[in-house]
Amino acid sequence: MGHALSRQGPLAQSFFIPKPPLSEKNLPDQTGKVCIVTGGNAGVGFEVCKILYQHNATVYLAGRSEERCKKAISSIVESIGSKTKPKGALRFLQLDLADLATIKASADEFLRQETRLDWLCNNAGVMLAPVGSRGAQGHELHIVTNCLGPWLFTHFLHPILSSTAAASPPNTVRVSWAGSVVIDLYSPKHGISLDSDGAPDLPLSDPQTLYAISKAGNLFYGSEYGKRSRTHGPSIVSTCFNPGNLRTELQRYVSPTRRFFQNLILYPAIFGAYTELYSGFSKDVSTETNGCYIGPWGRVLDVRDDVRASCTSVEEDGNGIAKAFWEWSARECRPYM
Repeated sequence: MGHALSRQGPLAQSFFIPKPPLSEKNLPDQTGKVCIVTGGNAGVGFEVCKILYQHNATVYLAGRSEERCKKAISSIVESIGSKTKPKGALRFLQLDLADLATIKASADEFLRQETRLDWLCNNAGVMLAPVGSRGAQGHELHIVTNCLGPWLFTHFLHPILSSTAAASPPNTVRVSWAGSVVIDLYSPKHGISLDSDGAPDLPLSDPQTLYAISKAGNLFYGSEYGKRSRTHGPSIVSTCFNPGNLRTELQRYVSPTRRFFQNLILYPAIFGAYTELYSGFSKDVSTETNGCYIGPWGRVLDVRDDVRASCTSVEEDGNGIAKAFWEWSARECRPYM
Protein backbone atom coordinates (compact mmCIF):
# COMPACT_ATOMS: atom_id res chain seq x y z
CA MET A 1 0.00 0.00 0.00
CA GLY A 2 1.34 3.41 -0.93
CA HIS A 3 0.01 5.37 2.06
CA ALA A 4 0.15 4.68 5.76
CA LEU A 5 -3.16 5.10 7.52
CA SER A 6 -3.22 8.49 9.23
CA ARG A 7 -5.69 10.20 11.50
CA GLN A 8 -6.35 13.74 10.32
CA GLY A 9 -9.06 15.93 11.72
CA PRO A 10 -11.61 18.15 9.96
CA LEU A 11 -9.17 21.02 9.33
CA ALA A 12 -6.75 18.76 7.46
CA GLN A 13 -9.69 17.49 5.39
CA SER A 14 -10.76 21.04 4.52
CA PHE A 15 -7.68 23.20 3.99
CA PHE A 16 -4.19 22.89 2.41
CA ILE A 17 -5.22 19.70 0.66
CA PRO A 18 -2.55 18.01 -1.51
CA LYS A 19 -3.09 17.78 -5.28
CA PRO A 20 -5.28 14.88 -6.42
CA PRO A 21 -3.26 11.79 -7.40
CA LEU A 22 -5.97 10.70 -9.89
CA SER A 23 -7.85 12.98 -12.28
CA GLU A 24 -9.15 13.09 -15.85
CA LYS A 25 -5.53 13.65 -16.91
CA ASN A 26 -4.07 10.36 -15.67
CA LEU A 27 -6.94 7.93 -15.10
CA PRO A 28 -6.12 4.73 -17.05
CA ASP A 29 -8.28 3.68 -19.99
CA GLN A 30 -11.51 2.03 -18.82
CA THR A 31 -12.52 0.24 -22.03
CA GLY A 32 -14.73 -2.73 -21.20
CA LYS A 33 -15.42 -1.59 -17.64
CA VAL A 34 -18.98 -1.08 -16.38
CA CYS A 35 -19.74 1.39 -13.57
CA ILE A 36 -22.82 2.62 -11.72
CA VAL A 37 -22.80 6.08 -10.15
CA THR A 38 -25.86 6.83 -8.03
CA GLY A 39 -26.87 10.47 -8.22
CA GLY A 40 -24.91 10.72 -11.44
CA ASN A 41 -27.04 13.49 -12.91
CA ALA A 42 -25.68 16.35 -10.75
CA GLY A 43 -22.78 17.60 -8.66
CA VAL A 44 -19.92 15.23 -7.94
CA GLY A 45 -21.67 12.25 -9.51
CA PHE A 46 -22.05 14.13 -12.80
CA GLU A 47 -18.31 14.93 -12.85
CA VAL A 48 -17.43 11.30 -12.08
CA CYS A 49 -19.66 10.06 -14.92
CA LYS A 50 -18.12 12.54 -17.33
CA ILE A 51 -14.55 11.44 -16.52
CA LEU A 52 -15.42 7.73 -16.71
CA TYR A 53 -17.13 8.19 -20.07
CA GLN A 54 -14.16 10.20 -21.41
CA HIS A 55 -12.03 7.16 -20.53
CA ASN A 56 -14.27 4.72 -22.41
CA ALA A 57 -16.25 3.12 -19.57
CA THR A 58 -19.91 2.16 -19.81
CA VAL A 59 -21.50 4.33 -17.13
CA TYR A 60 -24.97 4.08 -15.60
CA LEU A 61 -26.33 7.31 -14.15
CA ALA A 62 -28.70 6.03 -11.46
CA GLY A 63 -31.30 8.50 -10.26
CA ARG A 64 -34.97 9.24 -9.67
CA SER A 65 -35.57 11.56 -12.60
CA GLU A 66 -35.24 10.17 -16.11
CA GLU A 67 -35.53 13.70 -17.48
CA ARG A 68 -32.65 15.02 -15.36
CA CYS A 69 -30.42 12.03 -16.00
CA LYS A 70 -30.96 12.13 -19.74
CA LYS A 71 -30.32 15.87 -19.73
CA ALA A 72 -27.05 15.18 -17.88
CA ILE A 73 -26.11 12.52 -20.43
CA SER A 74 -26.74 14.92 -23.30
CA SER A 75 -24.70 17.60 -21.54
CA ILE A 76 -21.73 15.23 -21.12
CA VAL A 77 -21.85 14.06 -24.73
CA GLU A 78 -22.09 17.64 -26.03
CA SER A 79 -19.21 18.83 -23.83
CA ILE A 80 -16.90 16.16 -25.23
CA GLY A 81 -17.89 16.73 -28.84
CA SER A 82 -17.90 14.31 -31.76
CA LYS A 83 -14.22 14.40 -32.76
CA THR A 84 -13.03 12.23 -29.89
CA LYS A 85 -16.18 10.19 -29.19
CA PRO A 86 -15.38 7.67 -26.44
CA LYS A 87 -15.88 3.94 -26.96
CA GLY A 88 -18.02 3.57 -23.82
CA ALA A 89 -21.65 4.51 -23.17
CA LEU A 90 -23.81 6.62 -20.87
CA ARG A 91 -27.09 5.07 -19.73
CA PHE A 92 -29.92 6.02 -17.40
CA LEU A 93 -30.93 3.68 -14.57
CA GLN A 94 -34.10 4.44 -12.61
CA LEU A 95 -33.32 4.43 -8.88
CA ASP A 96 -35.22 5.95 -5.95
CA LEU A 97 -33.19 5.27 -2.81
CA ALA A 98 -35.98 6.61 -0.58
CA ASP A 99 -38.43 3.93 -1.78
CA LEU A 100 -37.15 0.51 -0.72
CA ALA A 101 -39.95 -1.32 -2.54
CA THR A 102 -38.63 -0.16 -5.93
CA ILE A 103 -34.92 -0.97 -5.54
CA LYS A 104 -35.03 -4.62 -6.61
CA ALA A 105 -36.60 -3.59 -9.92
CA SER A 106 -33.81 -1.06 -10.46
CA ALA A 107 -31.11 -3.68 -9.85
CA ASP A 108 -32.95 -6.19 -12.05
CA GLU A 109 -33.07 -3.64 -14.89
CA PHE A 110 -29.30 -3.27 -14.70
CA LEU A 111 -28.81 -7.06 -14.59
CA ARG A 112 -30.92 -7.43 -17.73
CA GLN A 113 -28.48 -5.20 -19.59
CA GLU A 114 -25.05 -6.16 -18.25
CA THR A 115 -23.00 -9.23 -17.35
CA ARG A 116 -20.38 -7.40 -15.28
CA LEU A 117 -20.04 -4.55 -12.79
CA ASP A 118 -16.59 -3.18 -11.98
CA TRP A 119 -17.43 -0.24 -9.72
CA LEU A 120 -20.54 0.64 -7.77
CA CYS A 121 -20.18 4.21 -6.55
CA ASN A 122 -22.83 4.87 -3.89
CA ASN A 123 -22.51 8.62 -4.39
CA ALA A 124 -26.11 9.86 -4.02
CA GLY A 125 -27.41 11.32 -0.80
CA VAL A 126 -29.54 13.90 0.96
CA MET A 127 -28.30 16.47 3.49
CA LEU A 128 -30.12 18.60 6.09
CA ALA A 129 -33.58 17.61 4.91
CA PRO A 130 -36.39 19.41 6.79
CA VAL A 131 -37.43 17.97 10.15
CA GLY A 132 -40.00 15.22 9.68
CA SER A 133 -38.90 14.23 6.15
CA ARG A 134 -39.62 10.55 5.46
CA GLY A 135 -39.05 7.97 2.76
CA ALA A 136 -41.84 6.00 1.06
CA GLN A 137 -41.95 3.36 3.82
CA GLY A 138 -41.82 5.89 6.67
CA HIS A 139 -38.10 5.75 7.50
CA GLU A 140 -36.34 9.00 8.43
CA LEU A 141 -35.17 10.46 5.11
CA HIS A 142 -31.40 10.66 5.77
CA ILE A 143 -31.30 7.07 7.02
CA VAL A 144 -33.23 5.58 4.12
CA THR A 145 -31.68 7.66 1.31
CA ASN A 146 -28.10 7.57 2.55
CA CYS A 147 -28.04 4.16 4.24
CA LEU A 148 -30.86 1.64 3.75
CA GLY A 149 -31.39 2.38 0.03
CA PRO A 150 -27.71 2.02 -0.90
CA TRP A 151 -27.41 -1.07 1.36
CA LEU A 152 -30.31 -2.77 -0.43
CA PHE A 153 -29.12 -1.76 -3.90
CA THR A 154 -25.65 -3.14 -3.11
CA HIS A 155 -27.20 -6.34 -1.77
CA PHE A 156 -28.94 -7.01 -5.08
CA LEU A 157 -25.79 -6.21 -7.07
CA HIS A 158 -23.42 -8.27 -4.91
CA PRO A 159 -23.67 -11.43 -7.10
CA ILE A 160 -22.60 -9.59 -10.28
CA LEU A 161 -19.85 -7.74 -8.39
CA SER A 162 -18.63 -11.09 -7.06
CA SER A 163 -18.68 -12.81 -10.44
CA THR A 164 -16.86 -9.86 -12.02
CA ALA A 165 -14.22 -9.99 -9.26
CA ALA A 166 -13.71 -13.73 -9.86
CA ALA A 167 -12.83 -13.02 -13.50
CA SER A 168 -10.83 -9.80 -12.98
CA PRO A 169 -7.37 -8.85 -11.68
CA PRO A 170 -7.23 -8.55 -7.87
CA ASN A 171 -8.44 -5.29 -6.30
CA THR A 172 -10.12 -3.95 -9.43
CA VAL A 173 -13.78 -4.57 -8.54
CA ARG A 174 -14.99 -2.07 -5.96
CA VAL A 175 -17.87 -0.64 -3.97
CA SER A 176 -17.54 2.91 -2.61
CA TRP A 177 -19.73 4.41 0.11
CA ALA A 178 -20.25 8.16 0.62
CA GLY A 179 -18.98 9.50 3.94
CA SER A 180 -18.30 13.08 5.03
CA VAL A 181 -16.23 15.23 7.32
CA VAL A 182 -19.39 15.51 9.45
CA ILE A 183 -18.61 12.03 10.82
CA ASP A 184 -15.82 13.71 12.76
CA LEU A 185 -17.68 16.94 13.45
CA TYR A 186 -21.23 16.01 14.39
CA SER A 187 -21.77 12.26 14.83
CA PRO A 188 -22.46 11.03 18.39
CA LYS A 189 -19.96 8.96 20.34
CA HIS A 190 -19.08 5.81 18.38
CA GLY A 191 -20.75 7.29 15.27
CA ILE A 192 -24.17 5.78 15.94
CA SER A 193 -25.94 5.04 19.19
CA LEU A 194 -28.12 1.92 19.12
CA ASP A 195 -31.20 1.32 21.25
CA SER A 196 -32.05 -1.94 23.06
CA ASP A 197 -33.50 -3.40 19.83
CA GLY A 198 -30.33 -2.65 17.87
CA ALA A 199 -31.93 0.21 15.93
CA PRO A 200 -30.15 3.56 15.57
CA ASP A 201 -31.19 6.16 18.12
CA LEU A 202 -32.23 9.08 15.92
CA PRO A 203 -32.57 12.70 17.14
CA LEU A 204 -35.47 13.45 14.79
CA SER A 205 -35.46 17.21 15.41
CA ASP A 206 -31.75 17.62 14.53
CA PRO A 207 -31.08 17.26 10.76
CA GLN A 208 -27.36 17.97 11.17
CA THR A 209 -26.84 15.06 13.55
CA LEU A 210 -29.12 12.83 11.48
CA TYR A 211 -26.96 13.53 8.44
CA ALA A 212 -23.78 12.78 10.41
CA ILE A 213 -25.25 9.51 11.71
CA SER A 214 -26.14 8.46 8.16
CA LYS A 215 -22.57 9.18 7.01
CA ALA A 216 -21.14 7.17 9.92
CA GLY A 217 -23.51 4.42 8.77
CA ASN A 218 -21.82 4.45 5.37
CA LEU A 219 -18.40 4.15 7.00
CA PHE A 220 -19.74 1.12 8.84
CA TYR A 221 -21.13 -0.36 5.61
CA GLY A 222 -17.74 0.12 3.96
CA SER A 223 -16.08 -1.80 6.77
CA GLU A 224 -18.67 -4.58 7.07
CA TYR A 225 -19.10 -5.13 3.32
CA GLY A 226 -15.33 -5.41 2.99
CA LYS A 227 -15.16 -8.03 5.75
CA ARG A 228 -18.10 -10.01 4.40
CA SER A 229 -16.89 -10.02 0.80
CA ARG A 230 -13.55 -11.40 2.00
CA THR A 231 -15.23 -14.38 3.62
CA HIS A 232 -17.85 -15.02 0.92
CA GLY A 233 -16.20 -15.48 -2.46
CA PRO A 234 -13.79 -13.24 -4.38
CA SER A 235 -12.72 -10.15 -2.47
CA ILE A 236 -14.24 -6.82 -3.43
CA VAL A 237 -12.57 -3.57 -2.43
CA SER A 238 -14.91 -1.63 -0.14
CA THR A 239 -14.12 1.91 1.05
CA CYS A 240 -15.81 5.03 2.40
CA PHE A 241 -14.91 8.44 1.00
CA ASN A 242 -15.29 12.02 2.15
CA PRO A 243 -15.54 13.79 -1.23
CA GLY A 244 -14.64 17.13 0.36
CA ASN A 245 -16.39 20.42 1.09
CA LEU A 246 -18.04 21.12 -2.24
CA ARG A 247 -20.49 23.41 -4.01
CA THR A 248 -23.20 20.97 -5.15
CA GLU A 249 -26.96 20.43 -5.13
CA LEU A 250 -26.49 18.68 -1.77
CA GLN A 251 -26.75 22.18 -0.27
CA ARG A 252 -30.33 22.61 -1.51
CA TYR A 253 -31.78 22.56 2.04
CA VAL A 254 -29.18 24.96 3.48
CA SER A 255 -30.33 28.48 4.37
CA PRO A 256 -29.19 31.33 2.04
CA THR A 257 -27.06 32.93 4.78
CA ARG A 258 -25.30 29.69 5.62
CA ARG A 259 -24.83 28.93 1.92
CA PHE A 260 -23.15 32.31 1.41
CA PHE A 261 -20.54 31.63 4.11
CA GLN A 262 -20.10 28.00 3.06
CA ASN A 263 -19.37 29.05 -0.50
CA LEU A 264 -16.32 30.94 0.78
CA ILE A 265 -14.69 27.62 1.78
CA LEU A 266 -16.29 25.22 -0.70
CA TYR A 267 -14.50 23.75 -3.72
CA PRO A 268 -15.87 22.99 -7.21
CA ALA A 269 -17.58 19.61 -7.55
CA ILE A 270 -14.85 18.28 -9.86
CA PHE A 271 -12.53 17.96 -6.84
CA GLY A 272 -14.99 15.60 -5.18
CA ALA A 273 -14.88 13.52 -8.35
CA TYR A 274 -11.13 13.14 -7.88
CA THR A 275 -11.70 11.79 -4.37
CA GLU A 276 -14.21 9.27 -5.68
CA LEU A 277 -11.95 8.24 -8.56
CA TYR A 278 -9.26 7.47 -6.00
CA SER A 279 -11.66 5.20 -4.14
CA GLY A 280 -12.58 3.49 -7.39
CA PHE A 281 -9.21 3.11 -9.08
CA SER A 282 -6.18 3.98 -6.94
CA LYS A 283 -3.60 1.22 -6.54
CA ASP A 284 -2.99 2.53 -3.01
CA VAL A 285 -6.34 0.97 -2.09
CA SER A 286 -6.86 -2.79 -1.95
CA THR A 287 -8.75 -5.49 -0.07
CA GLU A 288 -6.00 -5.18 2.53
CA THR A 289 -7.33 -1.70 3.29
CA ASN A 290 -11.02 -2.64 3.15
CA GLY A 291 -13.14 -0.33 5.26
CA CYS A 292 -10.62 2.51 5.01
CA TYR A 293 -11.67 6.15 4.93
CA ILE A 294 -10.56 8.23 1.95
CA GLY A 295 -10.20 11.98 2.32
CA PRO A 296 -9.95 14.83 -0.22
CA TRP A 297 -8.72 14.66 -2.97
CA GLY A 298 -7.58 11.05 -2.68
CA ARG A 299 -5.72 10.08 0.52
CA VAL A 300 -6.16 7.24 2.98
CA LEU A 301 -6.97 9.01 6.25
CA ASP A 302 -9.13 7.98 9.19
CA VAL A 303 -11.98 9.12 11.40
CA ARG A 304 -12.24 9.77 15.14
CA ASP A 305 -10.90 6.94 17.27
CA ASP A 306 -14.25 6.31 18.95
CA VAL A 307 -15.97 5.97 15.55
CA ARG A 308 -13.25 3.69 14.18
CA ALA A 309 -13.62 1.47 17.27
CA SER A 310 -17.17 0.72 16.14
CA CYS A 311 -15.79 -1.05 13.07
CA THR A 312 -14.14 -3.66 15.31
CA SER A 313 -16.21 -6.60 16.53
CA VAL A 314 -16.87 -7.40 20.17
CA GLU A 315 -14.81 -10.58 19.70
CA GLU A 316 -11.87 -8.36 18.72
CA ASP A 317 -12.36 -6.10 21.76
CA GLY A 318 -14.31 -3.44 19.85
CA ASN A 319 -17.93 -2.41 20.43
CA GLY A 320 -19.39 -4.11 17.33
CA ILE A 321 -21.67 -1.20 16.40
CA ALA A 322 -20.85 -1.43 12.68
CA LYS A 323 -21.83 -5.11 12.63
CA ALA A 324 -25.00 -4.39 14.61
CA PHE A 325 -25.95 -1.53 12.26
CA TRP A 326 -25.41 -3.83 9.25
CA GLU A 327 -27.65 -6.47 10.85
CA TRP A 328 -30.34 -3.87 11.65
CA SER A 329 -30.18 -2.72 8.00
CA ALA A 330 -30.67 -6.31 6.83
CA ARG A 331 -33.73 -6.67 9.09
CA GLU A 332 -35.24 -3.39 7.89
CA CYS A 333 -34.68 -4.29 4.24
CA ARG A 334 -35.78 -7.93 4.45
CA PRO A 335 -39.41 -7.25 3.40
CA TYR A 336 -38.07 -5.79 0.11
CA MET A 337 -35.48 -8.48 -0.69
